[in-house]
Amino acid sequence: MTGKKFLSIIRALHLSSPEDDAKNERKRGTEEFDRLCKIKPLYTEMREACRRNYQPRQHIAIDERMVASKAREYLKNKPVRWGFKLFVLADSKSGYTWDFFVSEGKNSQPSKNGLSYDSVMNLLDTSLLGTGYKLYVDNFYTSPILFRDLMQKKVSACGTIRTNRQGFPKTTENMLDSRAPRGSIRWIRENPLLFVQWRDTRDVFICSTMHTAHGDDRVVRRVKDDAGRWTMKDVSIPPAIKDYNKHMGGVDLSDALIGYFEVLHKTKKWYKTFFYHYVDIAVVNAFILYKENCTSKGEIPMAQKAFRETLVLELAKAGAIKPQQDDESQVERHHRLVHIIPSGDKTQGRLKCRKCHSKTPVKCFTCDVPLCFQPQRDCYNDWHTEQKR
Repeated sequence: MTGKKFLSIIRALHLSSPEDDAKNERKRGTEEFDRLCKIKPLYTEMREACRRNYQPRQHIAIDERMVASKAREYLKNKPVRWGFKLFVLADSKSGYTWDFFVSEGKNSQPSKNGLSYDSVMNLLDTSLLGTGYKLYVDNFYTSPILFRDLMQKKVSACGTIRTNRQGFPKTTENMLDSRAPRGSIRWIRENPLLFVQWRDTRDVFICSTMHTAHGDDRVVRRVKDDAGRWTMKDVSIPPAIKDYNKHMGGVDLSDALIGYFEVLHKTKKWYKTFFYHYVDIAVVNAFILYKENCTSKGEIPMAQKAFRETLVLELAKAGAIKPQQDDESQVERHHRLVHIIPSGDKTQGRLKCRKCHSKTPVKCFTCDVPLCFQPQRDCYNDWHTEQKR
């Protein structure tokens, strides 16, 4: 299609009915007003589709995702500073977006446990997801009360933690001092919670309900020897921190896969921003399913770019409505009549009609067959009916 036609279609794009939008607009200023009304139908359908078509592995991660748009909030310390914030649950290995919801910012009314607690509980629907999972989160979400409640749901958790969180141990016993070497560990156990302090370039604090304090794992770090020279040295690393580094990046992996070929582009309508992002989620999730299907069959999957190009062709083919063989009205609807000579010259370039063999200036573009289309000779419809096309 032409660019002009494409832009006309985009201008007419809506994700909700005008009647529902009008009803919701009359509620503006009240508690019943829904800020997400313009995206709600597709928003709900996308979440259901993501959950319906995939079962995550044991390791999952919850993190934030920013969808670029200047129609919404400004976040100072984020790579994408202007945009909408989404809370996302993803499979740690594949990056599949299993569930997400849109943050409503200051208009949300969190419970007494706070927004971070509510976000995790909203995404971890064990009635759909099941139990026995190992969840990884960053310090925005980690809190002792959250991890204890997750244990009640039979979900283990691990995440970095802020030392000023309510419930974090305040004791200074065995505290690491400034001279403690790299790789030093301090841990406190408050069943079922394990709190670990590990000395790296800086101190790392982590909380877990599924790890022991010590393990046999080691990492290579650059340290100074007694003579003040930099050398490479093996230092011990707690199992909780090793697993956190390994499994926390599920949402980041999903963001990277989306970012390579995202369809999102500038728009003045905030709800269209979500439409483009939903397309990105759908395509990347489909690509992940395709890769895992190839792996199960022992086949080599194509790259994401080739997958997207193939997907476009298959969707275009699936969207082309084929006429029914015995329905003459379908023939007229899906076969296109065009002039053989676009300039309108009536004396040159005429071809013989396939049915009556008279000269005709028109043809069926779909069948590439010259046919008469006149009040006296309607070879166009007669020929298609005979050919059952």
